[in-house]
Amino acid sequence: MPGLLLRTLRGENASQRPVWLMRQAGRYLPEYRALRAEKGGFLPLVYDSAAAAEITLQPIRRFGFDGAILFSDILIVPYAMGQDLQFLAGEGPHLSPRLVDTALSSLTAVPERLSPIYETVRQVRAALPADKTMLGFAGSPWTVATYMVAGEGSRDQHDTRAMAYRDPAAFQAIIDAIVDVTVDYLAGQIEAGAEAVQLFDSWAGSLAPAEFERWVIAPNAAIADRIKARFPDTPVIGFPKGAGEKLPAYARETGVHAVGIDETIDPLWAAKELPAGLPVQGNLDPLLLLAGGAELERQALRVLDAFADRPHVFNLGHGIGQFTPIEHVEQLLALVRGWRG
Repeated sequence: MPGLLLRTLRGENASQRPVWLMRQAGRYLPEYRALRAEKGGFLPLVYDSAAAAEITLQPIRRFGFDGAILFSDILIVPYAMGQDLQFLAGEGPHLSPRLVDTALSSLTAVPERLSPIYETVRQVRAALPADKTMLGFAGSPWTVATYMVAGEGSRDQHDTRAMAYRDPAAFQAIIDAIVDVTVDYLAGQIEAGAEAVQLFDSWAGSLAPAEFERWVIAPNAAIADRIKARFPDTPVIGFPKGAGEKLPAYARETGVHAVGIDETIDPLWAAKELPAGLPVQGNLDPLLLLAGGAELERQALRVLDAFADRPHVFNLGHGIGQFTPIEHVEQLLALVRGWRG
């Protein structure tokens, strides 16, 4: 029988809520810090399939989360498309050449850069308890494009937004290329053992409504449609961070199986405005998990109660912070697992 998380993503509204946390495999865990110190930087960890599988499994062993999220990065896709990728201490990721300076056609694809990720999925799936769900993921095209164009992260995605206005045909070609590689990448993860996949659109909130329709909804819909055609039993979770009032349109028009919502969304509003019966995921503020205490419990219960009438995966509104105390995660899990709708 599929695990609680997978059943929920497929539309079952069980009285108990499955729970996993974005970035649950990461720097807040002492076992992760020890392995990273032993192995070196972030990218070497991602490309060491045995180490990446171990990191993916660490929070499952410690906390028993209902889902194991692949340890990797959204920028593996542009790396496979031919850009050079570096993670610099204190600076974050850098891609070169930047597409604000160089044509997409100048890149030479290196698809074998995806193979170690598939091996990680295979190793995790083989080790994962039967009642846990293996989650794959990829970045959504708009967010991936912002890094490919600018070469790094930015506060307002200025270079990419300007390019999309200035030369929409060239930018559309970048988006289309990312869609194609992302579909193949997710398909490879599913074939290796991923039971559900999530599309992260971390910078969706930087776009005006018309641009959101073109650069967020349309490409995510294309990916969801093509994954559904090839893998009809594999749920696709869409997570358009910062979508705000555009979230219902995203949910209706992309065709994703479930929608992740960030901490800026009122869960009562989301429960009312999103399509009836659509599974939702979220949306506790990660800073509440950092703070702990009575307010953590009060706000977590508010999220649980808001979504009592629909399938709901409890999660954060974004990734867990690196300084989050282990005991606060344990506090949250005890509350979620004790709740009954």
